Parts: sequence; C-alpha cells; structure tokens
Amino acid sequence: MVETGAGRLHQRRGAAAFVAAKKTLLAAAWVVGFALVFLWQSASISLRSGGARGGSGSGGVLLGLLSAPLPPPRPAPRLRPAAYNLTDFGGVGDGRALNTGAFERAVKAISALAERGGGQLNVPPGRWLTAPFNLTSHMTLFLAEGTEILGIPDEKYWPLMPALPSYGYGRERKGPRFGSLIHGQNLRDVVITGHNGSINGQGEVWWMKHRRRMLNNTRPPLVQLMWSKDIIVANITLRNSPFWHFHPYDCTNVTVSNVTILSPVSGAPNTDGIDPDSCQDVLIENCYISVGDDAIAVKSGWDQYGTAYGRPSSNISIRNVTARSLVSAGISIGSEMSGGVANVTVENVRIWESRRGVRIKTATGRGGYIHNISYRNITFDNVRAGIVIKVDYNEHADDGYDRNAFPDITSISFKEIHGRGVRVPVRAHGSDVIPIKDISFQDMSVGISYKKKHIFQCSYVEGRVIGSVFPKPCENLDVYNEQGQLVKRAVSLNSTELDYDI
Repeated sequence: MVETGAGRLHQRRGAAAFVAAKKTLLAAAWVVGFALVFLWQSASISLRSGGARGGSGSGGVLLGLLSAPLPPPRPAPRLRPAAYNLTDFGGVGDGRALNTGAFERAVKAISALAERGGGQLNVPPGRWLTAPFNLTSHMTLFLAEGTEILGIPDEKYWPLMPALPSYGYGRERKGPRFGSLIHGQNLRDVVITGHNGSINGQGEVWWMKHRRRMLNNTRPPLVQLMWSKDIIVANITLRNSPFWHFHPYDCTNVTVSNVTILSPVSGAPNTDGIDPDSCQDVLIENCYISVGDDAIAVKSGWDQYGTAYGRPSSNISIRNVTARSLVSAGISIGSEMSGGVANVTVENVRIWESRRGVRIKTATGRGGYIHNISYRNITFDNVRAGIVIKVDYNEHADDGYDRNAFPDITSISFKEIHGRGVRVPVRAHGSDVIPIKDISFQDMSVGISYKKKHIFQCSYVEGRVIGSVFPKPCENLDVYNEQGQLVKRAVSLNSTELDYDI
C-alpha cells in the first residue's frame, strides 16, 4: 500500500489532536488539585477563625466531607426469643457510672424467661464500669463492637467466696477468695459473644497489691463459670484480668472460639489465658493469647484436695491457637492435676517469643495421672525451651500432702514439631519415682540457637523416636525408621543428667 500526502497530513492532525487532548486533561487535573489545596487552606483558616462552626463556605464543604458520620455499628443478631439492651435497665456507658445494678436487673429479667428459651442482653458501644455480677441459665451476653465492660478496681466491691474445694484453703492465700467479675454457678446454656467487644479487668491495681503482699485473699478471675454445662465463649476480647482470665471449673461441654486474650507479658502475675479445671468435653480453637503466665493451662485440683474431689479434665481439644508467654508456657498441663488429665489433643498451634512452648508440670504429692496427650503440628518461634516435662514442681497447698502420691505420666506423643530460634528443643526429666513412660517423637525439626551438646535432654524416660528428628535425640529412647522398624535400642533409662538454665 502506498501512503499519500493526504494520509500523512491526516495522521499529523490526529496526533496533534491527541497531544492537545492530553494537555487539556493535565490542565484540568492541575486545576482540580489547586482547588483541593485551596479548599484545604480555607478549611484551616475557617477552623482558626471559628467560621467552620457555621458550616458555610468552601472550608465548610470540605469539612463536611472529611467529618462525614461513621456508619452505625452492626446491629446485634437476635439469638434468643427475647432481647434487651443494658440501657433498658438504667445502664450508662460513660466509664464512670457504676452499672452493677443495671446488669443485675437485666439478668433477673432474663432468668424469668428460662422456660421460654431465655433471653439476650445486648451491651452497646461504650465503657461500662461494674462490680462483679452473676449470669443465669439460658442467657446470651452480647458485646457490640466498641463495647468495653470494665471491672471496678476497688476490692471493696468484690465479694468473697469459699475456697475451691479441689484447692483446699486457697490458691494464693488461705481462706476465702475474691469472686470473678462475671460469674456463674450451676448454669446451663450460657453464651458470651459479640462483635469483638471486650471485658477488661483493669488488673493493674491487683497486680501491684499482689507484688507488695497487700491482699489477704486470692485474687479474682475475670470470668469464672462453675458446675455448669453447655457454655460458649466466642468472638470477644478478654484483657487485664486480676488473675486467670477464663476459668471454667468442673464444667461440661465448653467451647471457646475466636477469642483474643491480652495482658502485659511481664508484670502481670498469674494472668493465665484459659484454664479448664476438672472439665470434660472442651474445645478451644482459633484464639490469640498473649499474657503474663500460661496461655492455656489444663488443671484438675491440687494435691490431696484434688485427689479427694476426684474430677479429671478429659476430652479436651486445643487447635488453631497462637500463644505467647514470656514468663511461663504457651500450652501447659498442671501443675494442679491431682484429679487426673486424659485425652488432650493439641494441634496446629504456634508459640512465639515465649519462655517455654508446651509444658507438663507436676510433682511428688500430686498423685493423679496424665494420660494420652497428643501434640501435632506445633511451631516454635524464638522459644527458650520447646518441650518441657517437669516432675519437681514443688508448690503445695499445705504440708498435708501425701509424700507417696506419685503422678503417673504415660502415653505422650509429639508429631510434626518444627520451629526456629529454640535454645533447648526438649527437656523431659522424669525421676526414679515418677518416670515418663511411652513418650514418642516423630517428624521433628527445630532450628536451634544454643550450640551445646545434650540440648535434647531426657532422664527417666521410656519411649521412641520415629523417622527424622532434629536435633539428635537423647540416647535413652528407642529409634525406629519411617517404616516402623526398630533401628536401635535405648542405651539406658537415665542417660542425660545435664540441664541448662532455661
């Protein structure tokens, strides 16, 4: 095809038109930008001169755009036949007014609806200061987004309760203990949920008094439900408890899901996250916990009192949890386990920046048993000690414990254990009277930060290593290949005495 002069002229005109159009667009963009700067400056002048209060002029227009109201909070779904708002009972969410009476009146109204399916108490956005109050059966406590229930720091508002029967005279001090901020006994069908509203124990004063030994009674948990069943705690945040955050005691069918638990990782003593205690059929899942003690600790009573009470913790599943504990451990069993702990599964858990990853702790005098504990797909990230089993945790309720009550530790398995920055990956120390039996390690690779010998420590253990395990395991474990064939017998029951300060 031959290009003519007219064709070339047409192309040049088209190109010129395109360039002119681009220049026009650039000029328009410059004008718009200049106008926005002018409006912003006008808004600033109006604010300084007070003109913005009238809402007129270009500054008022821009301020109107910038200060457009936020969308309203999500409405609370109706989960019960009847629903109330805390303000219906005189609640004031200004962070100063005391709302104990409003909570009590609301709970009383819901308790009258038990035969009709119970009721729901919606706590709207705000800061709701309160002293401790009790829940009732067939109740849903719903915390809206932006809601914060605040525990009053003054201990005179906190009632005293009898010591827990499986703990003897008291956990920290002999005699009565402080009741929890949110409490319930002998309940059924209780739900605490929301759009991630929070319950804040304002524990700073309690921690200070505990350190200075100014308290005469054991500190209160944040939420404690006792002798109850069919419990759900989900989609909320718990923070800054005076003591343990959530303590279900002798409960059945407990679910904790999508819960965040926070307290300072140092200077907040004994602020465990979740402590199922003599509980059966418990599910803890999809939680983030960063606290000043154990993130999760499975318990079942203390020494002779726990033995006499005789309620084990069993059938417990912990999964999809991220945990942090600079002071203690991510996931613990014990040390109060005298009623027995059995059938616990811990899987898909990440533990980061912690003193210990997973720990079993007990002692002579506890009695009881720890049976059938399974850990799978556990990741350690900058943890001083990955796996710890300790049988000399010699803290006792009183001097009346049985010196011949030896706990039985049997059938503990670790599979798919990985991590990095771990100082001592395994520290499993039994004793001649409390041996660790039937322990197994399989598919384990932990990046270490402590380049010394014997960092995989074992004493008085009996068990096996299956397939690939790094670092090199201790010699008092049988070695099997991936096909389950015996490769090497253990050298002795107690071949590693060496221990490091961890």
